Amino acid sequence: MNNRERIINLVKGEPVDRKPFFLYFGLWGETAERWKKEGLSLSDEPYAVDRAFGLDTGIWCAPIDLGYFPAFKEEIVEDRGDTFVMRNHLGILQLVHKHSAVFPHHLENPVKCREDWIRLRDERLNPDTPGRIPDTIDEWVRNAEKNHAVIQIGSYPYGLFGTLRDMIGVENLLYWFYDEPELIAEMMDYLTIFWLSIYEKALEHMRIDVIHIWEDMSGKSGPLISPAMIREFMAPNYRRIRDFADKHGIPIMVVDTDGNVTQMIEPFMEAGVNMMIPFEVQAGCDVVEYAKKYPDLLIMGGFDKRVLWDGCGPEDIDKELERLKPLFAPGVKYCIAPDHLVSPETSLANFTYFIEKVKTML
Repeated sequence: MNNRERIINLVKGEPVDRKPFFLYFGLWGETAERWKKEGLSLSDEPYAVDRAFGLDTGIWCAPIDLGYFPAFKEEIVEDRGDTFVMRNHLGILQLVHKHSAVFPHHLENPVKCREDWIRLRDERLNPDTPGRIPDTIDEWVRNAEKNHAVIQIGSYPYGLFGTLRDMIGVENLLYWFYDEPELIAEMMDYLTIFWLSIYEKALEHMRIDVIHIWEDMSGKSGPLISPAMIREFMAPNYRRIRDFADKHGIPIMVVDTDGNVTQMIEPFMEAGVNMMIPFEVQAGCDVVEYAKKYPDLLIMGGFDKRVLWDGCGPEDIDKELERLKPLFAPGVKYCIAPDHLVSPETSLANFTYFIEKVKTML
């Protein structure tokens, strides 16, 4: 059984020979540099980490542009010594630290009123703009199929809440759910139609196995909007996406959102989602309990990445894997993975131990 068959059978509840095992989230750039210094031979090719550790092919994201086209010009607006103000490709004005990996601080977002949205929509969100699907797509598809990859469309930063958060800014977006609900609904409706139009074009070149929706709409205490608001504002368009997936035989619809997702699982599943990631342990996610309560949901992640960090060792990794052991039972819809990108605090020795130990459990 190849890994595409394995993953699709797992999500459908059909027999598999073993659990899939691949790195969906990958590494921070600093992590890769550390491991090279610690002796890992690692190329710059896509999915090189999976190959380096002998993992499955996994899920490959098709190189199709679902965002601003053209993107905003990245430029430095002001140099402030240890920091500088820059505009990124999403049109967000950011304060960036020159000598630190600290996340940039957002100063201004591109949409501050309906007129800004209309201009952005008309200038940069036309699904028919040439170039969204690269000329090399057929070659990419042949390589994906040769490797039995699961083909995904959609990735960061494309989702209903997620994309609007970047357009409007998280604080203003939360106000707009109350002050401008019709505009929020209009924007979500347009984005959904926009993406489905691009998906339709992509299907002329490839099969699609996964539709990925990036949201990042929760923190340690739960979602930034209530389950009722998810059902009111987001679920109707999720159902449109699910209907499109069913019509075209696309088996997996996945939501990627950090933080504590406990209150979000049911409204998303009601709207057609059948896979979620990454289930951050430090935010309170317990994938063992979720798997008992939601047996139809494919869970990926939920392994506490912190037990791989400096100061931890094999006994900490063993303890965490023992906690997750029930999820390796036949019939449980689970793919093990660290609960986000593998961070630079992770030694090559710890990660190698983790990989080899998991291989004995599949």
